[in-house]
This record gives sequence, structure tokens and C-alpha cells, in this order.
Amino acid sequence: MPRRSLHLSGTDGAGLRAALGDLRAELGLSAAFPPAVLAEAEQAAAHPRPLPNGVDATDLPLFTLAPPGASGPDRAVYPERRPGGFRVYLAVADLNAFVVPGGALDAETHRRAVAVDLPDVRVPLHPDVLGEGAAALLPDRDRPALLHQLDLDEFGELVFTDVRRAVVRSRARLEPAAVQRELDSGAAEEPLTLLRDIGLLRQEVEEARGGISLDAPEQRIVPHGHGGYALEYRVPLPVETWYAQIALLTGTAAAGLMLAAGTGILRTRPAAPDGAVGRLRRVARALGVEWPHGTSYAEVVRSQSPARRAPAGPAGEVPTAAGTAVPPHHAAFLLECTGLLRGAGYTAFDGDPPGPAAVRHAALADDYAHCTAPLRRLVDRYTGELCLAAAEGAEPPEWVRAALPALPAEMARGAARADAAERGAADLVRTAVLRGRVGEVFDGWVVDVHPDTPTRGTVQLREPAVSGLVDAGPHASGLPLGGPLRVRLAAAGPGRTPPRFTPA
Repeated sequence: MPRRSLHLSGTDGAGLRAALGDLRAELGLSAAFPPAVLAEAEQAAAHPRPLPNGVDATDLPLFTLAPPGASGPDRAVYPERRPGGFRVYLAVADLNAFVVPGGALDAETHRRAVAVDLPDVRVPLHPDVLGEGAAALLPDRDRPALLHQLDLDEFGELVFTDVRRAVVRSRARLEPAAVQRELDSGAAEEPLTLLRDIGLLRQEVEEARGGISLDAPEQRIVPHGHGGYALEYRVPLPVETWYAQIALLTGTAAAGLMLAAGTGILRTRPAAPDGAVGRLRRVARALGVEWPHGTSYAEVVRSQSPARRAPAGPAGEVPTAAGTAVPPHHAAFLLECTGLLRGAGYTAFDGDPPGPAAVRHAALADDYAHCTAPLRRLVDRYTGELCLAAAEGAEPPEWVRAALPALPAEMARGAARADAAERGAADLVRTAVLRGRVGEVFDGWVVDVHPDTPTRGTVQLREPAVSGLVDAGPHASGLPLGGPLRVRLAAAGPGRTPPRFTPA
């Protein structure tokens, strides 16, 4: 599920950093690891476990795509043409060369389950000696990997998949902005043009089956005024969405392998309830995002995607290296859309695959598995082994089978901590952006009303594009759900309590 990505930029933000530190402590999130875990990780980095049946794939000119400051890459790609279509190789870091089942490091990753990104600190799943070093698919280093081969027809439909254990050697770690400029200028070489062509085809395939993948913007908290903050947005470049399509393709292929083999763990998600879509319509109206009558949620989100938008817009919009633009309030709308993709979980099975309704990922409109980010998610280490066994027609390792029943709950606990961190950080950011503006009047829109107290609800501002609590007081008749409301800022921090407003 896409998450809000928040980063402090251009300021030490001492007060905000202190509040974020308190949030991490409250949630039990720490970037530090116990000494026994660090010792085991350092030993594993120096002496990886030899794994059976690995092939030498160091001749593949794989590459990774990552913006500056991104964490260690856990996948690398190489697309090529084949008769009648395309072939994509996706190498995924093989953590089983470093993590011993039942060891201290294994236990710690089961406790953490997922990496958590906060505006000031990243709380990793593995110590940096692995996640940023020995296990990461860094350029010009031989690395153990699971190598997925994905054959597509000329229309981008998957026709064959295979997985094997391999040693790979990435050739380059490319910056998306530089790649996008090459593609836009026509100077890009074939592997990059194929990444674009395959990505566009996969977007068409996704749209045809009724799926939607969300390009969530990154929020940056920047200094503004005297001690205040403002929000800026970095939208994903088109090439980043095409690169992400390769990961989604691999996830659907992995789901197919595991379902056919009868043992696996899938990423599942129910359809969004009608009430959630209705709320999102009100947020869109509040932010000035067009949502024509009869247009589906998926169509509206696609219209905001930087990979599908027309070139540069009016001043004040957020530019990308490709010349596309997303206005700040449109970026805020895309962030609100991430809330509609909540409710996802995992379904494990062994010997009795669940029926289609139980395993479908409603947002993608397909069967899907997490398998391309083992440095960030615990479950991906297990899906990798299950896919390898399925492709070889072999039984999964016993340690994988034994862990399956508990994995959905372990991932749910990790996701709950990450969700709480995201919500807490978002509240802190809203408070920081409005600090020093108590008493000011803003134009807002009522997007929620409390079911038991109709005088209380949530108001969405367009400028700045933040939301907060609104209370009309005990003598008011109620709030105009879905309607405009001028509000006065009554309180904004410090702390994680969302800003509070009263009708002006």
C-alpha cells in the first residue's frame, strides 16, 4: 500500500525532531539494534551463507533506479526484446544468504516486520551493514539474488515466468531525473526506452482489468517565515511509475506461481467501502480537484498521475524533471487517496489455495504478492523462497512452511506500528505548518461529521492543503457536510493533536 512520504528539508527542525523522537519512543520504534543482532549481521555480511543451485548471471547488465538519498536497493532490472514481445529480468536481493532461520537477526526482523520511514529518521528492518551494504544490490558488486524472468507478449501481457537463485552484478544506480531527461530528449538507450514502453503497456493492462496503482507524492517540510514551516511536494516522475510497474508485474507473477503450487502468502485487500469513496469526493471538492459525475475513483486518480498528465502547467504547480506538473492541492488529494487503500492484509495457505474472492487485491484487480522489497518487508523473504520452490517444482523449505501461519499477524502488527507512525507524523506536520497562525481565518470544506456529535467534524483547507478538527460548539445546529465553511484556527500544537478550528 502506498504510504505518505514525509521528509524534513533545509532546516534542523529541532522542535519537530524532538516531537518525532517522542513519537518513535511511544511506538517502540528504534533505528538501533541489539548487540547480538548487530554481531550476527556483521558476521553474515563478512561471510554470507553459500546457497545451493545458484547460477552466474553477472553478465546481465542490470540497473537500479533510485532518487538521491534512497535506501539500499533491493531490486535491479534489465528489459530486452524477444520474438513476439519482451523479456524482463528482475533481480531481488536474497536475504537468505545472510539471515539464519532461528537466529537473533531472524527474530529481530520478525519483531519489526517492516521498515518505517519518518520525516527525520528511517527505522530499518535490517542493520545497515546488510540493508545498505552486503545485501543491497549496489553497483559493481557481486550479490546473491533471486532472479525473476518475466516474458511478455507484444501487448504487455505475461506469458511465462521463472525464478532461480543467482549471483548478479548491477551495472549502475541511476537517478530518475537524469533518466527522465534522457527519455524526453530522445537520447536514452534501448534498455531505458524498453522500461518506458513496457511500463506504459503494463499501465494499459492494469487499466483494462480495472486496477489502479497510486503515485503518492513525497511531502517535504521546509522553513517558512520566522520559525514556521511549509509543505512542498515531490511527485513521482513517469519513469518511476514505469519502474514500479515492473515490481507490480513481478508480484502478480509470484501470486500465480504460489497459487499453482498450492503454498504461499498473498497480499489481499477488500474493496473500499462506499462511505470512504464519498469522503474522498468531498476532499476532492474541497481541494478543487475535478471529479465529473459518473467518473470512477480509479479514473480520477489516473487523471492526477504525473505519468499521464499533460506537460507543464501554470505557475505555482510542482514541476518534475520531465516538465509535467501537479498543483500542490492535487498532490494533497493523492495523499488522501492513500487512505482509501487501507485495509490490506495477507492470506497464507498451504495445500488448500483459497478461492478467488479471498485472495484478490481489489485495488489492483488481480492476485498479487509482496516479493520485491525484502530489505523493507519481512514477508518478501518468504515469498521469494516459495516462488523459487514453485518454479522448480520442489517442496518449500520446512522453515518457510513453519513460519507461514504466523506471518499474516506479524505483518499486521508491523503495519499497525507503521500506520500509527504515519498518522502521528502527519498530525505533527499539520500542527507545524499552522504554528503561529492561531486566530487566522481560512476557507475550508467539511469532509467529515462526527456521527454522534453533528457539530464536530473535519475541515479540509485548500491553502495550506491541510486538514483539522472543527467544532461549531454546543449551540450550533450542525456542520454542513460536503459544504464550504470559513473557519478560524483555534489551536495548533505543540504536540500531535491535530489543529483545531471553529466556524469564523
